Amino acid sequence: MPDLSVGGQAVIEGVMMRSTDRVSTAVRRSDGTIEVRNEDFVPISKRKKFFGIPIVRGAISFVEMLIIGIRSLNYSAEVAAADIEREQGKDVEADKPASSTSTMLILTAVAAIALGVGIFFFLPLWFSSLLHVKKDALSFNLVAGVFRVAMFLVYIWAISHFNDLRRVFQYHGAEHKSIWAFESGKDLLPEEAQKFTTRHPRCGTSFILIVAILAIIIYSISDTIYAVVTGAPPTLPMRFLVHFSLLPLVAGGSYELLKLSGRTRENMITKIFISPGLWLQAMTTREPSLDQLEVAIVALKNSLRMEGQSEKVIIEK
Repeated sequence: MPDLSVGGQAVIEGVMMRSTDRVSTAVRRSDGTIEVRNEDFVPISKRKKFFGIPIVRGAISFVEMLIIGIRSLNYSAEVAAADIEREQGKDVEADKPASSTSTMLILTAVAAIALGVGIFFFLPLWFSSLLHVKKDALSFNLVAGVFRVAMFLVYIWAISHFNDLRRVFQYHGAEHKSIWAFESGKDLLPEEAQKFTTRHPRCGTSFILIVAILAIIIYSISDTIYAVVTGAPPTLPMRFLVHFSLLPLVAGGSYELLKLSGRTRENMITKIFISPGLWLQAMTTREPSLDQLEVAIVALKNSLRMEGQSEKVIIEK
């Protein structure tokens, strides 16, 4: 079986793929060509021994993927905007100022993180504190965890009904199908990839559910330790600070569990463990077209440095 160290993300009219040493983002242009941006990228866990330690590498990988994901999404948005401007007869600058792009990237990342922390991190703690269960660490974090998952499910359900996001979900399915074809040793052709399922055990959707479950366990333990040491349960602000400081541990542990589930996906216990994430992918993926699979395969081939590109593929210089 090929090396499993490959993953990706759907972007606007395209797919980003990441191998062990390269990130490739392929985007379908309005003229039918496929534009690709390749970036050499070796994770710090491969370059520095300390950052390769289990749990630590997971936390670092989470941050790296967040940055790469936002950059790839930003790139695809720029390509889409350029196509719209060309169709409207406007002049499109070949190269936009790097400082402007970097500033927008930083602002987007900060806004996304702040919104995510506020909605999916602090709000569940606040809701749980209203139920007066703060003295029982397990009950408090169980309520917060269930509320967090419920909010996430409602969010996914809501955006899955947006027609504008349907093509993104199709590209998400194309990403999974092409990876399945690669992992199964099949020819990387749209017709071959189409035979596979759109659901994949190492998907980020599954990762989020694992994070939610592991957070309940770790935060219950930390709250119990705090209560034993101080003689009182943590206040809401203190609980937020403690939980937030432990987020790298939660992310790192979830990363290790996700990798383990990918290696042992034929195990019955693993199948049960990953099944909720696979069910959830029914909302976050759609069956892709052959054209969309072609884009995903182009991204995958470029990330793996494979030869044999179509004439429609334009490599960004």
